[in-house]
Amino acid sequence: MDPADLEVFAAVARHGSMRAAAEALNTVQSNVTARIRVLEDEIGAALFERHSRGVVLTAAGRRLLPYVGRVTSLLRDAAAAARDDGTPKGPLLLGALETTLALRLSPLLSSYARAFPEVDLTLRTGTTAELIDKVLGREVEGAFVCGPVDHPDLVEEVVFREELAILTAPDVTRLDAALARSGLKIVVLRMGCSYRQRLEGLLARRGIVGLRILEFGTLEAIFGCVSAGLGLTLLPRALLGPVWPAARVHVHALAPAEASVETAFVRRRDGHVSSALAAFLDHVRARTTRAIAAE
Repeated sequence: MDPADLEVFAAVARHGSMRAAAEALNTVQSNVTARIRVLEDEIGAALFERHSRGVVLTAAGRRLLPYVGRVTSLLRDAAAAARDDGTPKGPLLLGALETTLALRLSPLLSSYARAFPEVDLTLRTGTTAELIDKVLGREVEGAFVCGPVDHPDLVEEVVFREELAILTAPDVTRLDAALARSGLKIVVLRMGCSYRQRLEGLLARRGIVGLRILEFGTLEAIFGCVSAGLGLTLLPRALLGPVWPAARVHVHALAPAEASVETAFVRRRDGHVSSALAAFLDHVRARTTRAIAAE
């Protein structure tokens, strides 16, 4: 079975027509049709049902489709493994929470870049849910997310531990009074943010539901709105001082069971660990261990 034929099959399934797939692949429709015919002859089953508006997958096509991504990824990993001579170099695409980037990663990324100048490191930020999807979809080699993560296809390694706190405007000195107010608002990131989920759960355990939600796209916007008294939020306490002035908000400490949170690095269990990624993880482990010993 030719991997190139499988890629054409996936394109047709994705676009719903031979013509659209041909345009996406920058080829002619007759070539797409011929490749699909060869694949169907080899498998011995029709993969698409033709109709006036395009094509739809048959039952056989639906069973084949999940394997295409796995075959493509396996071949890509095989080629990468063959090229990898043990020297950290080439592209390294990772993901991270914005809070982790702001709190922990900047010095680590800087020292890693100095130690391994041949690695082209790219970092993408997102929520925990978004980053896990990117790792599963092989869009990034790994990501720093809020743990614990329980997924059979992922390997998880706890890297950092943070203390969470509720932040309010500076004049809100009593949390119980703030929580008792009618029309309580929480200021959070979009759905999929682990801190948002933890805050909603924390408040629900106190009998506070039906919250009004102010949703923003950046941590800076959240902090500014909380400082201005528009609502409260839940974030790592360590952000205050190194990232934002502590005087702009009031910090409400939580019990250890509610405050403690782990940041884990996750990667696909079946994914190729490149020399660049292996060196990065060793670099993070070494400096994290050193920082803990110095405390």
